[in-house]
Amino acid sequence: MSILEVNGLKKVYTTRFGGNKVEALKNVSFTVEQGEYVAIMGESGSGKTTLLNILAALDKPTNGIVSLDGRDLSKVKESAVSAFRRDNLGFVFQDFNLLDTFTLEDNIYLPLVLAGKHYTEMKQRLTPIASQLGIADILKKYPYEVSGGQKQRAAVARALITNPRLILADEPTGALDSRATDELLRLFSEINRKGQTILMVTHSVKAASHAGRVLFIKDGEVFHQIYRGNSTNEQLYQKISDTLTMLATGGDRR
Repeated sequence: MSILEVNGLKKVYTTRFGGNKVEALKNVSFTVEQGEYVAIMGESGSGKTTLLNILAALDKPTNGIVSLDGRDLSKVKESAVSAFRRDNLGFVFQDFNLLDTFTLEDNIYLPLVLAGKHYTEMKQRLTPIASQLGIADILKKYPYEVSGGQKQRAAVARALITNPRLILADEPTGALDSRATDELLRLFSEINRKGQTILMVTHSVKAASHAGRVLFIKDGEVFHQIYRGNSTNEQLYQKISDTLTMLATGGDRR
């Protein structure tokens, strides 16, 4: 069952000076099935960030449709967009986006506070998530008191606590060292195995090699895709590397 459907997506920006038009996305179409783990890759300027912003309902396409659970995102009223985003999407960012004046616990609770949930329910939701992510003993600490890996696990907890239909991750390993990266990717795989749908934008071949499918964006279009199949992470890593080389050297679409 498709949870996310992207059809004929096009995005054209008009530059501030000179009025020139820049086509960030040309004709992007793909679907994401319930429970999938999809990575999106491409060179800088390929349209990945624009695509992610549209999927996150932070921007609207010039043409085309994005549907989440059959609901056209462009039809969500402006006044309801924030609530829609909070109720359906979980976000994990490269720079964590945690508030330094809040404890990790309060940062994680924030979307539920905004949704008007009671403390008892928030606590019940957080307890199993904090245990799974290994942060139960640091919840009372502030972001500046913990490591980058611990911050990112808190950010993942914040994304999960709303029971989102889809997690959108933007370069989630970009600010982490190799050990914290390995831990986060292990957690993502574990979360995905439990049924959580994940869409991750990344430059990291290592991060993408943990996904079940990898989409490659080039010049504003889906250029190629790889399915994991029976490949190990190491085998998928090599396939991704080969594809990126092909993209960089102007290889043919496959």
